[in-house]
Amino acid sequence: MSDQDEPRSRSRFRRRPRTSAPAPDPAPTPAAPAAAGAAGGRGTRAPARLDRLLLRSPARAGEPLFAQAPKAWQRLLPFAVTAAFVAALLPVTVVVLTDSYGAGGGWAGALGVAQTVPLLLAVTRPVRAWAIVLGADTVGALVVLGSDGLAGLAWPWTPMGIVGYLLVMVCLGLREPVRTLIGAWLATGAAGVVLGFFRPAVTTDTVALLFVLSGALLAVTGTLRGLGDAQQRIAEQESISEAERARRTLLEERARIARELHDVVAHHMSVITVQADSAPYRLPGMAEPVREEFAAIAASARESLGEMRRLLTVLRSDQANGAHADGNGAAGADGGPGGGGGGGAERAPQPGIGRIQQLVEATVRAGQPVELSLAAGADKAAPPAVDLSAYRIVQEALANVVRHAPGARARVSVTHDAQEVLVLVVNGPGRDGAPALENAGTGHGLVGMRERVRLTGGTLDTGPLPDGGFRVAARLPLNGPTEDAS
Repeated sequence: MSDQDEPRSRSRFRRRPRTSAPAPDPAPTPAAPAAAGAAGGRGTRAPARLDRLLLRSPARAGEPLFAQAPKAWQRLLPFAVTAAFVAALLPVTVVVLTDSYGAGGGWAGALGVAQTVPLLLAVTRPVRAWAIVLGADTVGALVVLGSDGLAGLAWPWTPMGIVGYLLVMVCLGLREPVRTLIGAWLATGAAGVVLGFFRPAVTTDTVALLFVLSGALLAVTGTLRGLGDAQQRIAEQESISEAERARRTLLEERARIARELHDVVAHHMSVITVQADSAPYRLPGMAEPVREEFAAIAASARESLGEMRRLLTVLRSDQANGAHADGNGAAGADGGPGGGGGGGAERAPQPGIGRIQQLVEATVRAGQPVELSLAAGADKAAPPAVDLSAYRIVQEALANVVRHAPGARARVSVTHDAQEVLVLVVNGPGRDGAPALENAGTGHGLVGMRERVRLTGGTLDTGPLPDGGFRVAARLPLNGPTEDAS
């Protein structure tokens, strides 16, 4: 925007040797939140932990293990592991059942396939895979029961069957609820106990071995999955809390803007009331219906003022009530003559563009170098809502600079033409670099700026600069917000 035809009053402030806390606004107002980042810093969301993505229950039936992993190789890892086990166990099972246990070639091939191939199914549907493998292992124990040469061999569970079964248990524990895990473990023990009644005396009993190992694996994997589920729930709750916090911040800022605009609207309503009440005295000789009309206008204006006061009571926060009640609030903090009492801040007029120079001077006294360029007549050209919004935008921007880039040079420019007011606040990088943004605070920063600009129907442009600084540019139309902007 060009403003060359208008006279400007420039004031340049240099930093003074003082390190006290900054006071950007004579009246205490919210500063910048974590999301504001006027110094150019941006809050970064921590990447999701790998165990939170892997060691959790799948969201849908039939969803593979590790389906939420960020990388393709991680999602394919369960299939690769089970395929490797199948490729290794299948030929070994067939050979051992044929040579060592004396099973026929047909039975050995069928049992080898039934005991190993379902391991691939365990990645997506471990309960079905477990039922198939347990049934195949049980049938295999009965098939070799009548064979000769079982002396010293493992029975009823063969070594290859134990390895495959334990892999199924791992997949089961990473996916299913505790009740299913307990049922599978007890079924394993029950099958072993029943087969134990037919155990040949010369064999090595593996019932207890499989029962203990499967129980231990189910306990470990079930615990890990439970931790992953808990971490996932915590992450979801944090996301919900963050959204609620952002919504609460927005509502608080809108309520704060509404409280400030109350003074502007109340002033206009008071003027209407005074003009309507004084019309019969200023314009003698008016007809009686006209007098009654002016009296009705004054009565309606007074009733509207009362409704606005009740609305302000609803919008005022409990904290503000407490501050005014004990006299420790912003009484007289605006620098006006209303100080000294608990309600001084409420009786003081709302600040505007004409107060920006005082705001900059207070910031400089706090140790922050600021340069101000203020177009002459900008405060008179702007309507009350734009006047107040321009001041608050500068205030929030300077508060962000003080908080996030201490010691950085800042420039404040306020210009206007026939259509709009342009507010520009630019700061350089902080001396020690932009610090980490705070996660808690009392201010609303960019949220408040956006709401004030939206209120006037203007536009707001914010973002970091290449040199590490930050820029805030707001265009506030003088003719009021359009219908779309509202």
